Amino acid sequence: MSSTPHDPFYSSPFGPFYRRHAPYMVQPEFRIYEMNKRLQTRTEDSDNLWWDAFATEFFEDDATLTLSFCLEDGPKRYTIGRTLIPRYFSTVFEGGVTDLYYILKHSKESYHNSSITVDCDQCTMVTQHGKPMFTKVCTEGRLILEFTFDDLMRIKTWHFTIRQYRELVPRSILAMHAQDPQVLEQLSKNITRMGLTNFTLNYLRLCVILEPMQELMSRHKTYNLSPRDCLKTCLFQKWQRMVAPPAEPTRQTTTKRRKRKNSPSATSNSNAGNNSAYNKKKLPAASLNLSNQVPVPT
Repeated sequence: MSSTPHDPFYSSPFGPFYRRHAPYMVQPEFRIYEMNKRLQTRTEDSDNLWWDAFATEFFEDDATLTLSFCLEDGPKRYTIGRTLIPRYFSTVFEGGVTDLYYILKHSKESYHNSSITVDCDQCTMVTQHGKPMFTKVCTEGRLILEFTFDDLMRIKTWHFTIRQYRELVPRSILAMHAQDPQVLEQLSKNITRMGLTNFTLNYLRLCVILEPMQELMSRHKTYNLSPRDCLKTCLFQKWQRMVAPPAEPTRQTTTKRRKRKNSPSATSNSNAGNNSAYNKKKLPAASLNLSNQVPVPT
């Protein structure tokens, strides 16, 4: 079946500039595919502006990213805001990763009024490491995404719960160093912790301090105040919110239905009507008695 100009995927023979755009409302899982393609275009020269553009394309302005996993010293949970998300992805590559992509299997979608939730219990984050040695790390867990239900379809919340991970070393490298016990011992050691590099873990620990300071940094950038003045202003506003009494809920005044009172004129009219009816009923009997009376002779 040949494509026609009415087909949204019609390709004009005059070149790509005459092609109609396909409708963008697609499945949310396709957005993860687009994000993987965008990460593949990253180069060693990608600066902070590139990462900011990446986060703007796929994350909402008030988006949050949460990672949950368990280390040797107990369970961990880190949540970062939108301003710290670009730096999080860049730290993944700074730890020796050359490629990063996500694989979603058997995901479930639920549609709401203003958002779409994607729940994938079999999500795999694949990272290809070039240093300290060539290793492929597969980090498995549950990924829950909330997208905005609009044309941009950006991520509002990202929650990745890591369950397990695997580090895969090619057989060719093992065969190459089969006679070197020191190299084999080094290859047997893990290069990540729960699939995350030390660069990323250190950044997440730092975000615990940076996240509460976002209000100070935003105020300093907006009003050009000194750090001390920003701290005083934020503390004063927080104190005002604590001291201010809570707003009382507005009570709805219940309107009682008033009984309708009859006016004197209406009462008199009704009474007159009743009396007239009564008289009409009594009149025939009274007239009958008067007509049948016989005069008594004197």
